Amino acid sequence: MVKLCCIGAGYEGARSMAVIALKCPSVDVAVVDANPALISAWNSDHLPIFSPALAAFVRLCRNRNLHFSCDVSRHVSEADIVFLSLTTPTKTSGLGAGHASDLSSFETAVRLISRVSSSHKIVVERSTVPVKTASAIEIILSQDGGSFDVVSNPEFIPEGSAMADLLTPARVLIGGRDTARGRAAVQALKNLYLNWVPAEKIITTDLFSAELAKIASNAFLAQRVSSINAMAALCEATGADAGQVAAAVGLGDRAGVGFGGPCLKKDLLGLVYLCERHGLREAAEYWRQVIAMNEHQKSRFVRRVVSALFNTVEGKRVAVLGFAFKKDTDEARGSPAASVCEGLVAEGAAVAVYDPLVAEEQILAEVAGVEVKEDAYEAARGAHAVCVLTEWDEFRGLDYRRIFEGMMKPAFVFDGRNVVDAEELGRIGFVVYVVGKPLHPWFR
Repeated sequence: MVKLCCIGAGYEGARSMAVIALKCPSVDVAVVDANPALISAWNSDHLPIFSPALAAFVRLCRNRNLHFSCDVSRHVSEADIVFLSLTTPTKTSGLGAGHASDLSSFETAVRLISRVSSSHKIVVERSTVPVKTASAIEIILSQDGGSFDVVSNPEFIPEGSAMADLLTPARVLIGGRDTARGRAAVQALKNLYLNWVPAEKIITTDLFSAELAKIASNAFLAQRVSSINAMAALCEATGADAGQVAAAVGLGDRAGVGFGGPCLKKDLLGLVYLCERHGLREAAEYWRQVIAMNEHQKSRFVRRVVSALFNTVEGKRVAVLGFAFKKDTDEARGSPAASVCEGLVAEGAAVAVYDPLVAEEQILAEVAGVEVKEDAYEAARGAHAVCVLTEWDEFRGLDYRRIFEGMMKPAFVFDGRNVVDAEELGRIGFVVYVVGKPLHPWFR
């Protein structure tokens, strides 16, 4: 039986390994982490993260061919293939602080692999890492005389539909060395995916191209979001509709309050740093402006709220519906909602937040000075304005007449996710602002 070990039991690693265990019943999969509380949660009925269908997959495979353990050394030493699925946050101090990726946990894991391994292993980069990280891994692994091959297999998993995308991926990317052993390692990983992924969807490249492709994918996604949001500001100023403009040019992204999550900004900052390290100042500035546009979009949204409420929100209640950075996930790190809440609190607003999935402690860990409510109606009661900041389906079906009756007048709705029916809410009596749509007379 082939044995897999994934170091890192977070969003990325655990979900990928659950699907591999489900689709490859002859493969033994161990997900390991040094955090006992995290592993305990994975072995319980209350999983530490939410993703549609994840709990069902874990229940089917756990203790059969899917295991969660803190015994990192044992499972690594026994494995044929070791996946590295660890966080690579932006450095907060030292060289490259504020831009470069912090690979300390990555290095620690690689040194452990080198130390405990007595048999040949394929080491797989699953996390997003800077280009040429594979070379550093190879150097570390060569120090103890072991036998290793390094391949890059970055994930392209959007939050909210992660399990569906893992089951039917648009593509699987595997990068390796162009040597006999390197090609064999790539083929071994490809054979694993062929259990459920069509061969034509599996792309093979060299190591460094695979590493850069993941960063490029996130950069292009962020670029598209910032592009449509830049156009949205012009649409509001001219009376055009950003949704119609986007459709006309074949751009599927909708205008909104900005991109978020734990990856896009981090990867863009890393890309800026990489460009600067290679003397590509103009390229670095280009990608820096994608980030700047996103920050501007969030602050522009806050200014729109303050301006509409007679130029002050001091002491006024503002309801925020949605805190996750997108629907169908409990991931709140880097959420645009946190930035909007911070801006409103800084202006003196009393902010009440409701999200159907993000826990209160998660919300309060991201932003201080807000109240967390049990439902949308409680959050909106007595509010001057409602801000819709996550596109949860629940928010499309709310009884907005009931919400209107419990609010201060004039009652405002600021839609940062193109969720509400602005015409219907207007008939109820709301003053409605939707990012990128022609402006209500109040805002002109």
